[in-house]
Amino acid sequence: MATAPTKPAAPVKKESSGASSIFALLTIPICLLVAIVIFILILGDSSHYAGGDVEHGNPSDVFGTVHRGGPIVPVIMSFVLMVIVFSIERAIVIGRASGSGSVDTFVRKITSLLNAGNIDGASAECDKQKGSVANVIKSGLKKYREMEADGSLTIDQKTMAIQKDIEEATALEMPMLEQNLTIIATLVSIGTLMGLLGTVVGMIRAFATLAASGAPNTSELSSSISEALINTALGITTSASSIILYNFFTSKIDKLTYAIDETGFSIVQTFATHAKKA
Repeated sequence: MATAPTKPAAPVKKESSGASSIFALLTIPICLLVAIVIFILILGDSSHYAGGDVEHGNPSDVFGTVHRGGPIVPVIMSFVLMVIVFSIERAIVIGRASGSGSVDTFVRKITSLLNAGNIDGASAECDKQKGSVANVIKSGLKKYREMEADGSLTIDQKTMAIQKDIEEATALEMPMLEQNLTIIATLVSIGTLMGLLGTVVGMIRAFATLAASGAPNTSELSSSISEALINTALGITTSASSIILYNFFTSKIDKLTYAIDETGFSIVQTFATHAKKA
């Protein structure tokens, strides 16, 4: 009886997990392709260079300056696009998991109904709220009703069965919220590293050109160093954005997990109290 409510949900979660993996596999190359197109067709347009000379002319605006950062620039730009796309995707998923209303308000309603012994009312609130949190709570309430009708188990066994059912439902619902967050977390480090790599490559190229010319040209050297540092700026921007968004989504998930734990504890305590009184 304990596993009956979770069996139908398992294939759904597997399908959702597979869809999320496919989304990630498609998003990464698409972002890279879009970044390359932007780098070549938009940033590399002759209008961004003095005299329209992309090869030898000086950049006339910020677009041309970024374009002069070199071939690593589109790679870092693809990281920025990935952060944006995966952040939007996570925001949608977490929003759906939260349900149709405020999670805090929902938890207060459920707790109030449980204290009043109105299990049917609490289940009805779950139907209104929807989302992962409501699904887990409704699974626990369903088990609550089953244990009330079961006369073959002790109070402790029934309490453990309810608690186990809530844990199993949580294990099915919550992991989906953390999918693709690892990609955002990875971009925190890789963004900075790629930025530094681009800068190092640019510096090597700048000093190699200086050595080949034989005569020091401080203006040309300063310009080359400035262009090389574009990669560092883009890399740091990517990492900073990734850190902020990763922490934001992690705090959202923690809030949902806490809401489930709090309400699940109320369900178990309510059952234990009413069972002892009976």
